[in-house]
Amino acid sequence: MTKNEFVAALAQHGAMTKTDAEKLFQVFRHTLETELPNVGKIVFPGFLTLEVVEKPARKGRNPATGQEIEIPAKKSVKVKVGKELADKVNG
Repeated sequence: MTKNEFVAALAQHGAMTKTDAEKLFQVFRHTLETELPNVGKIVFPGFLTLEVVEKPARKGRNPATGQEIEIPAKKSVKVKVGKELADKVNG
């Protein structure tokens, strides 16, 4: 499903226009992007957990040359699906 298809489904399920659904989606996305780096973890019980995790620096290999390279430390987002959503997907 593409973003546009998701927005159309959101509009249909939420009984709103596609324009309003797009605004809702953009506000939700902006809020996640703004708040997650500050708070480190956002939990939607039964649905989804988003958490910022630290990935340590490590050594890797350039697949083309085989040369060893240093991969710097970075932050990443860990996503964990809640039980209710997992149950709906599986059954």
